[in-house]
Amino acid sequence: MRKPASFYFFKRKPIVLKDRYECWRGVADLLGFTTQERLRVEWMVFYYTAGKENAALTAQHFGISRKTFHKWSKRFRDSKYDVHSLADRSRAPHRKRHWEVTLIQEERIRCLRKRYPYYGKKKLKVLYEKEYSEGISTWKIERVVRRYKLYPDQNKAEKTARKRARARQKPKKRITQLVKEGRPCFLFQLDTIVIYWNSLKRYILTAVDHATKLGYARMYKNKSSRSAADFLYRLRYLVNQPIENLQTDNGSEFAWEFETATAKLGIQRYFSRVKTPKDNPEIERFNETLEYEWLYNFNLCLDPEELNPRLTEWLIEYNFNRPHQSLGYLAPVEYIEKELTKIRSPVLPMWSASRFFSLLIDSPRSL
Repeated sequence: MRKPASFYFFKRKPIVLKDRYECWRGVADLLGFTTQERLRVEWMVFYYTAGKENAALTAQHFGISRKTFHKWSKRFRDSKYDVHSLADRSRAPHRKRHWEVTLIQEERIRCLRKRYPYYGKKKLKVLYEKEYSEGISTWKIERVVRRYKLYPDQNKAEKTARKRARARQKPKKRITQLVKEGRPCFLFQLDTIVIYWNSLKRYILTAVDHATKLGYARMYKNKSSRSAADFLYRLRYLVNQPIENLQTDNGSEFAWEFETATAKLGIQRYFSRVKTPKDNPEIERFNETLEYEWLYNFNLCLDPEELNPRLTEWLIEYNFNRPHQSLGYLAPVEYIEKELTKIRSPVLPMWSASRFFSLLIDSPRSL
């Protein structure tokens, strides 16, 4: 008999299966877990390997509470070791609020709003209850007004809505987020004094150091971001050292070119809260001092070229001679020099300020 032909083939390499812990990590990669979700996977891997199923040791190793670990461990076991269970879950409530305004109420509110377009929701509530003898909440009235956009000025309402949407996309850093320190040039507060005289307006931009109360001011003919940027560059030249933080209000002069200047100088910006003067008490007090001790004491002039040199002379008096109660009745420059002697540093970062003010006595128009 003929022998059967022999077949030649390449032997296939044996397939090595990964252990279940590597499978957990692989599933986490496929699901695109976040950093926190991947960390939970590592909790479970450590718990079943090096932790020897010791919850206290695992919690101590990762710096979490045992309660937190037990919560995720129970969820993982209950799902029969499904990695999906370690992902974040939606925190939305199971029962959400629904539209509770009836069609009759809705139509009545629309009629009232069209009849009285300038009345607020509280006034409309009173009129609604008088006319229809039925109680209704102001929130229902507000919901109907928003839904059908029953505003007297539609363009203004749309503009306000766009402004609020932009504010939500780029939230401002408020001054309450900053921990204020008592170092020179750590925080400067800026503000604007508006002067009305017949049909003319003039603007005095002011700045004061939070720690040393060193003040600076200058008049401009217009309230533009270019003027504010020019003022900031002059302030930076005055102190002759980096300014770490700036605090301003939400005025239009502190935008556009002013924002570009702060970015160029590497200064962090913080904003005061709306209608909250207690957020910047130092600049408010400086403005009051400037107005009542000098500006309205027969020194008011609408020509910046004439007023700024005289304003500089008053700033020299303010920074070098005027005692400040908050500084232990020392002048700002005296307080700076006193603090620098405590530091005993060979570098005098604020000394250029006094030299600068001394130069202004000879050439007040230079700044």
